[in-house]
Amino acid sequence: MDITCSSCGTTLSVPDEKLPQNQVVNITCPKCKGKIKVDTRELDLKSAARKNEEKAEEEFFSEYENDTGPLEFFEEGVKLAIVLESDDLRLSEIIPALEELGYKVIQPLALQEAMSKIRLHPFDMIILSDGFDGKGLEGNPIINYLNHLSMSVRRKIFLVLVSDRFKTMDNMMAFAISANLVVNPEDLPNMRLILKKGTSENEKFYKVFTDTLREVGRE
Repeated sequence: MDITCSSCGTTLSVPDEKLPQNQVVNITCPKCKGKIKVDTRELDLKSAARKNEEKAEEEFFSEYENDTGPLEFFEEGVKLAIVLESDDLRLSEIIPALEELGYKVIQPLALQEAMSKIRLHPFDMIILSDGFDGKGLEGNPIINYLNHLSMSVRRKIFLVLVSDRFKTMDNMMAFAISANLVVNPEDLPNMRLILKKGTSENEKFYKVFTDTLREVGRE
């Protein structure tokens, strides 16, 4: 637990097990000798909440962790895209657009199969349609899984959400729901141009980001 002295601003790192449980205790600041009040009752509540959250995540993902098909192998350097859409008309617009842009397209039939493939393979693009396999976008297991990935992994995946609730290429909406791009189904006939523009802007954004990380020695 990190504790900051209100008098001098010194931050102390104290192992949780060194603090008495469920009490209010006073610690002497080694720098200014002032007293720091620590309420370990709050620590217990936070610890319990964290454990409950971890348990909920384990239960949530366990429903989708079983593989439903054989392990697939793809050539190195192949751009992979997974399309989570069941409407044939929409697929007839999405898949050719992806293939024209050089993607190898995978099309699972259900969320469980999709989750298994996404956990096993480094997809460059994921296109998820609102209502796929009976699931809306709110609380969708695919989105929840991506949101739990480390930033270094997540930023390599281009997530596209398709819903009639969106205005195509609404960047603020995309940001709000942790997507890279949102598309209205009415604009699917222009999917190739939309994806080309969206991925180009994403590459430009992350080039600046990765260049900055490299300059400070973190990439």
